[in-house]
Amino acid sequence: MNRNHALAMLKKYLNNQNLLKHCLACEAIMKDLAPLYNQNLEEWALVGLLHDIDYEITKNCPESHGLEGARILSKVGYSDNIVAALRSHNPATGHVPNSILEKALFAVDPVSGFIVACTLIHPNRSLSELDLDFLMNRFKEKSFARGADRNQIQSCNNLQLSLNEFLLIALQAMQKISPQLGL
Repeated sequence: MNRNHALAMLKKYLNNQNLLKHCLACEAIMKDLAPLYNQNLEEWALVGLLHDIDYEITKNCPESHGLEGARILSKVGYSDNIVAALRSHNPATGHVPNSILEKALFAVDPVSGFIVACTLIHPNRSLSELDLDFLMNRFKEKSFARGADRNQIQSCNNLQLSLNEFLLIALQAMQKISPQLGL
């Protein structure tokens, strides 16, 4: 399976443009994390891109989010690694991330939303203007971007990355694709 196939599948299941952008952001972050662990770059990027493929069809049943996506991808022949990562990225499923790939996606999912929220409140509303200090200051504000689970983001420690390192990697990955994200 290649990126073009994955993107076509994603667009078949997702109509919300912000959700598509979120998937692109996660793809970029996963792609930049893979080399740190000598992992398959394409597989990690596909996991980031496809992780929310079932979001719109499971919106009324959050405990199914990830499980349905895993079923969809398994049916068309995606690897067990990719399927397992989708299944375990949503804490509501009860599946715990075990592999390095699963742990990475678990931390990446909320961090992309957190960075978007930071961008939207920044005076220039531009990803290129964000820096680590701005992110860290907002991270400490518990009332800011409440949907971005701080504990899930801090699970980057399971990747042997400090919060600072993780936020910087995620920010730089998203900055590389800022035109696609509209930020």
